[in-house]
Amino acid sequence: MLNAEIGFLGFLLLTVALLVAVAWTGFKAKRKIHIPLVFVTVASLGMAIRYALLVGPHYDLESAGVITPIHMFIARATTAAYLVPVITGIRTLKDPSFKRWHRKAAFLVIGLTLMAAVTGVAMLSLADRIPQ
Repeated sequence: MLNAEIGFLGFLLLTVALLVAVAWTGFKAKRKIHIPLVFVTVASLGMAIRYALLVGPHYDLESAGVITPIHMFIARATTAAYLVPVITGIRTLKDPSFKRWHRKAAFLVIGLTLMAAVTGVAMLSLADRIPQ
């Protein structure tokens, strides 16, 4: 169980750090670094979700109260929202007029990711651990 928690926390922090790097390289128009970082960030998010699914069964998430459905909604919405900057980024490569929409989509995903992280921490903090 501890390995799952460490894996989850590690990949969550890595995902947030990578998002910062993706935003920075995007602002600086460093496409050769930006695009591969996007792929690495999405992979890191995938690993964070994998570990979150391993951690979840060790907690009575319902005991956390109303934060559980709130977090689950935000987490699912965030995961789906990652497609928007990917799609607008591809469009921006072909048509630079999409750059404004791509930037807005990127900020949306960063904000949602932070909201999911905060509500997830709150959920686990409030949930009762199931004895193993």
